[in-house]
Amino acid sequence: MYKISTRGQYALLIMEDLAMCEADKYIPLKTLSHRRNLSVKYLEQILIQLSKSGLVTGTRGTSGGYKLTKKAEEYTIGEILRVMEGELCPLTNFENNTVVSEGSRAFWKDFENKINEYVDSVHLNELAEKNEKFVGYDYCI
Repeated sequence: MYKISTRGQYALLIMEDLAMCEADKYIPLKTLSHRRNLSVKYLEQILIQLSKSGLVTGTRGTSGGYKLTKKAEEYTIGEILRVMEGELCPLTNFENNTVVSEGSRAFWKDFENKINEYVDSVHLNELAEKNEKFVGYDYCI
């Protein structure tokens, strides 16, 4: 079964974080790293990939950092995951897989379509809004 890597999961977290910030404000790499308890080096690798794909934009300097390139409601979760994971397919080498029978091939193709329909139906702003609702409940003793 296909699993989303930690890079894909963290990319979603960071994109959520950026979606919850002011649209025109750059968020420093160290701030993002601290908020999500990720190493700066690891986070930087993720942000470089997101930046190369055009999902975020970055700038250097004292007021530097990263921000979304478009409004949060214009991103789908599928778009973000595909940047980090490639195509979202439950079987590797699906088309040329000789182990899969023709009958089950239809099942796997339908399954792949459902996965992609779902991740393409959820927008980044929806995740950010759900996350903002629970911010007050997160505390440590």
